Amino acid sequence: MIVRIMGEGQVRLDDSHFAELNRLDDELLAETESGDEEGFRRTLGALLAAVRRLGTPLADDELQPSDLILPSPDASLPEVRALLGEDGLIPD
Repeated sequence: MIVRIMGEGQVRLDDSHFAELNRLDDELLAETESGDEEGFRRTLGALLAAVRRLGTPLADDELQPSDLILPSPDASLPEVRALLGEDGLIPD
């Protein structure tokens, strides 16, 4: 799967990592729904860090269609709330 972090680039991510990412995505969804700004910041940072740690960056000239687009680290809670929808950022 190809994942884009807005403003950073793309990484290739193995499907075996979805359980960890889905757990963080569920936390992020709960925090955006409750308006927990501190938890939102912490979990968004953890989600993006996990994608960076577990994924393999694509070269800048290796543009691929993204299967998943994640917000930038400085995205606001309202911006991420608009992206999340009912199911979160990461499909089950």
